[in-house]
Amino acid sequence: MATARLLKPAAAPPIWVGMAGKEIVLYDPVKLKRDQTKVERKFWDKLRKYIRQVPFVDDLIAAYYCAVDPATPLHVKAVLFGALAYFIMPIDLIPDVIAWVGFTDDAAVLYAALRTIAPHIKDRHRQEAKAAIDRLAGDGSASHTV
Repeated sequence: MATARLLKPAAAPPIWVGMAGKEIVLYDPVKLKRDQTKVERKFWDKLRKYIRQVPFVDDLIAAYYCAVDPATPLHVKAVLFGALAYFIMPIDLIPDVIAWVGFTDDAAVLYAALRTIAPHIKDRHRQEAKAAIDRLAGDGSASHTV
């Protein structure tokens, strides 16, 4: 079985050579920056607007805190910011305004991202998420703690 080997130093986006000599870039730094900027600008506003309709809010916020954690590796940040950016997109596969099913596609994207990087979501990220949910519940954004 062929194994991948690192081509570039850690300062650049990791590029691996896999089977058949094909290069695999673990993340695109331009897309990462674009997704990060979008999430930083719009995440909390979208969450406040739809918190009562998002059944996976605890995982969503834990993913956010993992993504902004300086200790999180860049390739993990890229996965998480991509999933979070999908959540805040104004247009997606299933419109978010459709009751009960509007966030199904968002949940699927987040679930896939979380399964990919699960070891990187730490207890502290989940604790920060719970505290954020409690704050949102306290300011009237949520009718109950999810």
